[in-house]
Amino acid sequence: MAMPNLRTWVLLMALIRTALLIVGGLTAVMLVLAFTRMPFDAHRWLGTAGGLCNGIPDAVIVLGGSGMPSGPELMRCDLAADLAHSYNGVQVVLLLPQDTGLAAAMQQELVTKGVAPEKIVAVLNGRNTREQALDLLADNSAWVDRNITLVTAPENMYRSLLTFRKAGFMHVCGSPAFDHALFDDLRYAHGGIGGKAYVPDVSNNMDLRYDFWNRLKLEITCIREYTALAYYKLNGWI
Repeated sequence: MAMPNLRTWVLLMALIRTALLIVGGLTAVMLVLAFTRMPFDAHRWLGTAGGLCNGIPDAVIVLGGSGMPSGPELMRCDLAADLAHSYNGVQVVLLLPQDTGLAAAMQQELVTKGVAPEKIVAVLNGRNTREQALDLLADNSAWVDRNITLVTAPENMYRSLLTFRKAGFMHVCGSPAFDHALFDDLRYAHGGIGGKAYVPDVSNNMDLRYDFWNRLKLEITCIREYTALAYYKLNGWI
């Protein structure tokens, strides 16, 4: 096998150096942004930009696919149950992948929260948002004219609404399943619970203990979702 010549090595090293500079630069930007509220605002925009519901729906459509039990699915079930109670037992439709175990677990969670079993319908096959929208139409084309409240994770809401509207749904709005905020004061006495004197005391610094890391996770979530929006746009799905 012929060895790469000097010019090839120089080009390869230049490419590696450029890649490292780009990755380093992006990492630095993400770290700086994690100390600001921009990741929070970007995440909230994804959840609300498509329009929030303010009318009475004909059905609550829950998008799923994260597994059960899991935080995202439990929050969606919780919100869907609240909406079903608020609107006098409106039908709840679960749009899920072809996983009967997931469907059964989410149905049981809804029933536990007081939703009547006969009000819950599962449509199983959709492996992404586009396919879920098409599956609902295939199940009953009359859905295009019904008032639909869509329940999904905040980061998925904008893309989901655009996808359903592109598929032909005329009256669909969003009800994003945001996390329930924690309002307790989480500051503590470092020395009072046995903290070592030589370890930095961050007991009163919420930014370093929680906010920085939460915003960093939101950045990753938003980057993934903006990439998905671009992919859906290129495919003509939104």
